Amino acid sequence: MAGFIQALHQAEKSPDKQEKAMDYARQIEQEIAAARQNPDKFVIERHGFSQSIDPCAMEPDNCNTWYDAQTKTLHILTATQSPAGVVNATAELSKHNKHFSVENIVLLTGSTVGYGSKDYSVFPFYSMVASFYADGLPVRMANDRYEQFQMGMKRHSIEMDVTIIGDKKTGKFDVLKGTYNCNGGGRENLSVAVSHVAVRGAQSIYYFPKSDLTALAMATPAVEAGSMRGFGSLQSMAVTELMVDEIAHNLNIDPIELRRRNAILEGYPNTQGGVIAGDPRNVEMLNLAEKHPIWVDREKNKANYEAKNPGKLYGVGFAQVQQVYGSSGVPTILSLEFDINGKLTMRHCMQEIGTGGTTAQQVMVWQALSKAPDVVEFGVTEFEELPLKTSWADQKKQDELSKTDPYWTPALIPDMSSSSGVYYIGFGTRQAGHFLLENTLWPAAKSIWSEGPGGGAFNGLNVEFADIRVGPEGIGGGGMKPIPFDILAKRAHEMGLITGVAVHGYSSWQWARAEFDIPTVGLKNLPLDAISVRYGEGAPQELKKQMTTGGYHFIKRKIAYYPPTQRAKADPTTVTPASCLVELNVNTMTGEVDVMRHHMIMDPGTMIVPELVSGQIQGGTAMGIGHALMEELPLYEDGPGNGTWNFNRYVLPRAKDVAVWQQTIDYLPPLSETSPPKGMAELGMIPILPATSNALTHATGKRFYEFPITVDKIKKALS
Repeated sequence: MAGFIQALHQAEKSPDKQEKAMDYARQIEQEIAAARQNPDKFVIERHGFSQSIDPCAMEPDNCNTWYDAQTKTLHILTATQSPAGVVNATAELSKHNKHFSVENIVLLTGSTVGYGSKDYSVFPFYSMVASFYADGLPVRMANDRYEQFQMGMKRHSIEMDVTIIGDKKTGKFDVLKGTYNCNGGGRENLSVAVSHVAVRGAQSIYYFPKSDLTALAMATPAVEAGSMRGFGSLQSMAVTELMVDEIAHNLNIDPIELRRRNAILEGYPNTQGGVIAGDPRNVEMLNLAEKHPIWVDREKNKANYEAKNPGKLYGVGFAQVQQVYGSSGVPTILSLEFDINGKLTMRHCMQEIGTGGTTAQQVMVWQALSKAPDVVEFGVTEFEELPLKTSWADQKKQDELSKTDPYWTPALIPDMSSSSGVYYIGFGTRQAGHFLLENTLWPAAKSIWSEGPGGGAFNGLNVEFADIRVGPEGIGGGGMKPIPFDILAKRAHEMGLITGVAVHGYSSWQWARAEFDIPTVGLKNLPLDAISVRYGEGAPQELKKQMTTGGYHFIKRKIAYYPPTQRAKADPTTVTPASCLVELNVNTMTGEVDVMRHHMIMDPGTMIVPELVSGQIQGGTAMGIGHALMEELPLYEDGPGNGTWNFNRYVLPRAKDVAVWQQTIDYLPPLSETSPPKGMAELGMIPILPATSNALTHATGKRFYEFPITVDKIKKALS
């Protein structure tokens, strides 16, 4: 596969690699030029534009701080999606502060709704600086809605110039070439990362044997742009989908059939050379969409509708995309313990930002142990049970630290972004629950089942741990009567088994692993890089004396295996696919669009809380319709930076703009009962954006590559 990504701020400046990449680029340019002269090839070149919009989280930025000069402690309470970013930036701010010494940072985070708007936000630092001059008084800063429009982070506006070439006879794609120019506004924030994700996602669900993708992150006088739901790939994938629809029309191939011919399959490399984890299931989803009545009956319904409704045009659009979930380095950390009465307590790094992530973590515990936590603490940023430290490390240094320092990890706590909650952050939750099930509840259950004459009811059966099943009545399986959690908890304490576990995991598109010699358990190789345990009341004193780290026994790993640092650059593996069908009509006199019906198909893996998945899709669909048809902020002098913007002039989709009672969802069933959950909140809004534009093309015969597709643009196209 010949391809490269050229991006500003490349992490690795290798002349040999850059020279090779530029040579590939020249070859691709020559291939495109030759295709223009070849009657057997198609070449489509399009300019796309995606506008700047406001996240419109209903909670404006806010922060409480207090500087205690006596103890040299800076206390911070803020709504943030990136607690690690706040701590790191605070430390950097304090390091250069010559007048106010800060030796301790206490960070508390509150639940928030972000959509990315509170990811590495600059806002908390204004409050921190103010607290140094407040004479020991606490400081509260909070935007009103006008101020939030003026200084809150926006979605990146992106200009795109994209070329696709392929074979006219087969419809197979040969080359994807594109330049994606992200307008980052006046502060860098996450602009470089957004530009990288834009080019990384540009291929959408398709296999391109060759690609030349350029990412630009530009500083401009516009309001700061940062992370926002979709994170760059919403913009780039939408244009790819519109081009694929146009190619299908030009080649007289059914749009879904053309997608099927080019869909990336299991084991195929993406444009960065990465291979998707598991089965992409794109063809399976396309086959399902092809049979849906909205698609099957689109031409018949168009004729009937327009005959009955003079002055209105009917259209159906389709799009299918796939979105990476997680990022190039996601940690997860929590503790889970129970007392002799079965009271279950969880302390967790998960912070609620409106996705229902805190609910999902508790459900995962219930699924593992047959009991949800009685006491929970979320948004925890300090874990005494796991006294870990972090520092940046290249490959050589990482290899050294993984062998010599059991307290080192590449990252301590996660950011609440990139749809990382259910799979990546939830991975630690599932590992902690599974650890207690296997090493505590299972031995306790065997002890109870084996009581009585002849070794009890258990002795007559061959029950292995793999036979264990967790259900509402407790722990059972293999023909044994389920035992409630509180009874097992009491027996586990009496036996001196492990009754609490704290875990830390780290993934860079691959999970770190480590070997631990754990008392009462033995040598274990686990997909974790740190673990501490707590022993039950009946444990020997020599074990209890080891619980000196936040009430836990920190088990020093023998050796850790971290993913190669190279994997963090452009080698994502976890993706979720989704497709969308949109049915709408256009008033030819006014240009107004009426979205009549929309249907989503998604592969969320094993759903933890189906209601939350549905909610994410419904909310994301509304956001996608807003982006497609109405939401827009001017970039410069007339934009939100002038302080005059509020919801009186910024148009959001309302219930009348969304097919509230005519929206449906189909889910691909998990491939097996052991399929993990997939992150999908980012994806919830993406496919309806190009599907809406494709539906407008079906209705009007005109193509729209610039968003939003406003009433004025439609009237101009129809004139």
